[in-house]
Amino acid sequence: MQPHSACLRCTGFPAGALIERPPALANPMSGPLAGIRIIDLTTVILGPYATQKLGDLGADVIKVESRDGDNMRHSAPMKHAGMGHIFLHLNRNKRSVVLDLKQAAGHAAMLKLCASADVLIYNVRPQAMARLKLSYDDVRAVNPKIIYVGAYGFSQDGPYAAKPAYDDLIQGMVALPSIVEQAGGDRPRFVPSTVADRITGLNAVNAVTTALFQRERSGVGQAIEVPMFECLTEFVLSDHMGGKTFEPPLGPMGYPRLLAEHRNPYKTKDGYLCLLIYNDKQWRNFFRIIGNESMFETDARYSSQGNRSQHFAECYAFVAGHIKTRTSAEWLAALTAADIPVMPLNSLEDLLADPHLNQTGFFSVIDHPSEGRLRSMGGTSQWSQTPPDAPHPAPRLGEHSAEVLREAGYTDADIAGMIATGATQTAG
Repeated sequence: MQPHSACLRCTGFPAGALIERPPALANPMSGPLAGIRIIDLTTVILGPYATQKLGDLGADVIKVESRDGDNMRHSAPMKHAGMGHIFLHLNRNKRSVVLDLKQAAGHAAMLKLCASADVLIYNVRPQAMARLKLSYDDVRAVNPKIIYVGAYGFSQDGPYAAKPAYDDLIQGMVALPSIVEQAGGDRPRFVPSTVADRITGLNAVNAVTTALFQRERSGVGQAIEVPMFECLTEFVLSDHMGGKTFEPPLGPMGYPRLLAEHRNPYKTKDGYLCLLIYNDKQWRNFFRIIGNESMFETDARYSSQGNRSQHFAECYAFVAGHIKTRTSAEWLAALTAADIPVMPLNSLEDLLADPHLNQTGFFSVIDHPSEGRLRSMGGTSQWSQTPPDAPHPAPRLGEHSAEVLREAGYTDADIAGMIATGATQTAG
């Protein structure tokens, strides 16, 4: 590998040790992860959501794509081919490099990128990485300090190791559609959001940042597995292990409050409201609003948290019966005055007009170089000392191929040769 013109001290190396770094970016990112370079070999939602979060925090995320690009590039609606709406949200703050990893030149370029990176994250099955000669052993041979993160369907220690996994499959395996029906649905239904992908993606973010912290202390890189099935099983059963938390069991599985039939937005005379009467004070106030203040003392089902936990279904049904007798505006006023948590039921469209989100600047309209005016969402954390940049727009396929390959030491002639053979390509 040709020497780079600049070197920076790498977190995780012993005192005095240096690692080669590419030249500084023309427009470097700021934020708590500024200076961390991540090679992003992920597609669809799980991995791109994780690396979007890391890019939002200032990491230099290099998205390595095939010549066809990430599948989500092709998910309508879109203005131009390869720039689908979900792709635009999941891949901001990244640079796109096209490499044909099955060609020797593309594979060699991938290893060059890994040699100066802090993290490699992928979400294909490990068997596919081995076939590409990009296993942990292959990658750590060029960079022993790298954090090598695989986020995929199943732990490699179990019989499902080689099975494919998608959000819908994992939702079904961890019983989410079943408990939707159990809680009063007319049939098993998937949660209408890619919750399995995104929850696993957040677990991957935790793994990356924690591994970087560990490397800061020890100087040691490592391989990490983040399996969807295990992540979502823990997510669901930490609510619903129920009586089988204990041996022998103290009752059935399931958290009764979450499974109560009437735990839904409450229907009013003219719409719906979301409210939760939770503690003793709030229940006393609710009974006062409905003109039956003494009921808190006289009906044992409502008189303590412990008693209510054994009668969740009745509690929800009781509240539902009263909420339908007044309008949403009447209940919002009465419940707010009584310090009982209540919010309107929003539609997707309502979120765009939400006064809180608009006052905090959560939404902004940005100018994308190829896609024109886009509505963008802000970050989900705020930092007093190391605030991240405003988001950089999602890249066109191969937009940064030449730029990143030059940083890795390739000449313009080298890059032209790779373009000619299809080992890389550039946007347009």
